[in-house]
Parts: sequence; C-alpha cells; structure tokens
Amino acid sequence: MKISRSYRTICSGTYRLGLLALLCMGLNGCKKIYNLPDEKDFLSVNLTYDGKSFYPVLGRTSRMGTVNTDHSTTPLHFEIVNPRYGDGRPYTDLFQVKPVYEWISRYDGTEKNLEEIEAKRKIVDRPLFEVDSTGTFILWNSSTNELIEPRSKDSVDLVQNIRYFDLKISNSGGSTIVKDFMILPWRVQDYEPYSDRNPYDGEIAPDPKDPKNPNKKSYIWPSYIANVNGESSNLPLRTNDDFKDLVVYIRRFTGGNGHNLRFVFLNKDGEAINPDNFNETKWNELVHGFNMKKTANYVQYDVAYPIPLTSYPTKYTNGGSAKLDFSYSRKGFGGGLITASFGLNFKIFTKGDWEIVFHFQRENPRFENE
Repeated sequence: MKISRSYRTICSGTYRLGLLALLCMGLNGCKKIYNLPDEKDFLSVNLTYDGKSFYPVLGRTSRMGTVNTDHSTTPLHFEIVNPRYGDGRPYTDLFQVKPVYEWISRYDGTEKNLEEIEAKRKIVDRPLFEVDSTGTFILWNSSTNELIEPRSKDSVDLVQNIRYFDLKISNSGGSTIVKDFMILPWRVQDYEPYSDRNPYDGEIAPDPKDPKNPNKKSYIWPSYIANVNGESSNLPLRTNDDFKDLVVYIRRFTGGNGHNLRFVFLNKDGEAINPDNFNETKWNELVHGFNMKKTANYVQYDVAYPIPLTSYPTKYTNGGSAKLDFSYSRKGFGGGLITASFGLNFKIFTKGDWEIVFHFQRENPRFENE
C-alpha cells in the first residue's frame, strides 16, 4: 500500500507537536518533582548609600543620596518607613503634600516672555520629602520653616529633635531595610550668597573679624570688582576682610507685582546712583527678565523664580548661579579708555519682589574723565 506524501507530512508534523508537548510536560514535571523555584530577581544584602546624614536647606529643591545596588536586579522599589525622632516619636510633617513646579519641556534661556516659561512647567502635588524611583531623596522647595521645624536656632541639636527614618528596598527577589538615615534641615535661606545672615536663626550675621562688636556686621561681597577707582582718592576700590568699599544687599521691597527683580546702586551717603552711569552694561542681557524699566534710581525686570530656574547653563548663568556684570568706561590720562566693572554671582529661591543693592559705602566711584 502506497502512502501519499501529504499524509506522511501530516503524520510527521503531528509527531513533532506531540514530542514538543511531552518535552514541556517533562520539564514541568521536573520542576514539580525537584521543587525548583520560579526565577526571581537578585536583591543584594549589601545595598549601601554614599551617605546617610542629610542637611538640606528648606525652601529649595535638594536631591540627596546615591545608592550602590551591588548588582541587584533593577528596577527597585524604594519606600521610606519608620519615620521617627531620636526619642522614638513618629513624625509626619515631612510628608505633607504641597504643590510644586514640574518641568514638562526643557528650559534653555531663550524664552521670550514669562508666559513662554510658564508653558514649559506645570504644578503638581508632591510630599515635601520623598524618595524617587532611583533611590534619590528629594526635599522640595515647597518646604518652609512653618511646615517643618528647622534645626535649632542656638546650634544645639538635641537628639529628641532630630529626624530619622529607614528605607525599604524591594524587587521580586524580596526586600531589605537600610536603617538609620538622618535628616536635619536648615531654616529657609532665601538667597545666595547668604553671608550677611546667621544660617541658624536668619538674623544679621556679625562681622567675622570682630564678632562681638554690635556696630559691625557681615556683608555680601561682589564676586569681583575691577578698575573701579574712588571719586576723591582715584585709587582702586576694594572689598575684602579689611576694606569694604563695595558691599551688596539682597532684600525684599514693597510695591512690586510679586515677580519683580530690581537693581539699585547707592553712593556713600545712601543716595541712588543713576544706572545710566554704568554705560557699558548690557541691560537687555543682564538677567533672563522681561519688561525692563529703567529710572534714575533703579533698573527693574519681570522674572520667574527661582533664579536661576534650572541648572541648565545659559548666557545668564555661571557655574549654577545667575551672574550679573555691570561696567562703565571713562577716559584716563593720555586719553586712554578705562573700563571699570563689578559683578555678582547669586541665587534667589523664594518668589517675591527682590532688589539687589550695590552700595559704595566708603567712597563714590569715579565716573568723570581724567
């Protein structure tokens, strides 16, 4: 009897399917017979962090902590557990949910108005303190002195007032607990440099060279001053531990629209210097601000906060800070051109109406030609 080729093909295919089914049954049977476990992720018992003590500043977004997974299978799930003070009392204030900005498009410093900036970010609700999917801890800039008690004003941090917490890390391979993280936040520091204030209580800081003298105080110094001569002495003005010819104040002012930034220049008598005297300053490129208003007493912009908005480098920043450059030129002896300049690298974290004041407190700058 002759068997057709198509019948042989069908039989062959059926045989292969049957063999495959028997093999699968065999494998399953082996797992049952030998009680082999399902494959799971690897979770190392040696997971570590680069540090477990954090001292962030309230009112600004701080990212802290880097995890060493020790080749554990990712992704990992991170959860803050057992938040407690040093005496064992639980706390919840760090986990209050408040609105914060989240960028949805990259800010690059080319935006032409405030509306264009605001279109690149949105408001979302976040706990004041949380851990993200990478294991990084985040204290958001929505935190304030009123929401979270900062470290002691007298610099004595009692253990019962220090916050601790543990971190649960897990994947399908199980979970582990990394214990005894500590967070001790500083009170809000609205701006940088903050050298004119005591970081513990926010009050005026004493002169570091004469701290017991109530008539002296610490100042913010300009980042640089070059070729600025005194009006009467015609000698270079200086700012250092001994000579404070030019000092800076960063302070709030009233009467703005809630997002103004103003620049003021004062002479030795505390009177306003007309900004037009700084004739080489590129006012349209000074800060990423809009609707510039220049008067005989100040120059003002509408700005978005914080300043700078992100860590992305732009023509308005220098090493993560916003930068200011003021300059003017005059003729020296023999008709040569002298270009004088000074500037400040700064940050402002808190939204509001702020002015940055440059005070020539000992001698006025020389603007006249020789």
